[in-house]
Amino acid sequence: MTMYARSIASTVPAAAAMLALLMPTLGAAEGLQTLRTEGGTITFRVAQQQGFFEKHGIKIQKEDSGTGAAMNVRLGKGEIDVVDGGLDNGIAATLQGVDAVIVTGSSLAGQELVAQPGIRSIKDLRGKTIAVDSTDMQAALVLKKMLLAGGLKPKDYTLKVVGANRLKAMREDKQYAAAMLAGAQSLLAKQEGFISLGNSLDVVGPVTYHGVFVRRSWARDNADVLTRYIAAEIEAQRWILLPANKQKVVAFILKTSPEGTTDAMAEDVYREMVNGPGELTKDIRLEVPALQNFLKLRAEVQGSWQGSPPPAEKFYDSSYYYKALDLVSH
Repeated sequence: MTMYARSIASTVPAAAAMLALLMPTLGAAEGLQTLRTEGGTITFRVAQQQGFFEKHGIKIQKEDSGTGAAMNVRLGKGEIDVVDGGLDNGIAATLQGVDAVIVTGSSLAGQELVAQPGIRSIKDLRGKTIAVDSTDMQAALVLKKMLLAGGLKPKDYTLKVVGANRLKAMREDKQYAAAMLAGAQSLLAKQEGFISLGNSLDVVGPVTYHGVFVRRSWARDNADVLTRYIAAEIEAQRWILLPANKQKVVAFILKTSPEGTTDAMAEDVYREMVNGPGELTKDIRLEVPALQNFLKLRAEVQGSWQGSPPPAEKFYDSSYYYKALDLVSH
């Protein structure tokens, strides 16, 4: 046998032994790593694009239930593991009997009430139809509060559900006098001549927007993988907010924004995310006062909890977050 052949022969058993040692670990990891996740926040998408989930041993199986109500039903049935999106859906899930719990809060809400050209004030919306994606979720609740502050009661206007692309609805049908818009959509609308009637922060103050919520029982049974999921998103949030990555983030915003969004608009969206009405939170930490403010808003305009909001502590559990934070700090 040649020296080369002897080298190969000695290597093969060693490699086989190494593979045998690794196989149980890989099999166990695979059993934990696939997460059925619904959502589309920038933190989630960057974590996917930059490989942070894979780094923490997680494979994402993307889910799409169509509506928030359908998503909450599926979450309650255990058909979805993680929801990564509007935290108002998490609150609504608890009202629907789902034992949901918020575990992170990746951004705050900063939305504008945008109207058709010629409408100059909220009072001009009297008797008009306003486009919404839901009549009882966050954007609609903020809208109702802003209209009330502007002198309009629910009987003074009509809400019509048109889906998530409210700007498209306003472009195609002038009967939709106004809508709540955010980010690139609000910037694009104003460039096209639509009129801003005010920002939610000026009327409602900071409220929670995006984050992660799960079922409590699932969290208890899957604490390790949930911790790793949160760790991946902490790293993604840090990547987004790192000044050195600004141009990459702006390019990502431009790529994922509505058609017609310009480079300058993408820059404006970035500035708002870093330090503005819809800013991202440091290390996806839940801002508890902003959550309490949202509960107060829901109680006031929707009458939830007989008009008396419960303490925010009832709806979140930070224990998984702090374990994840410790994980990425080492």
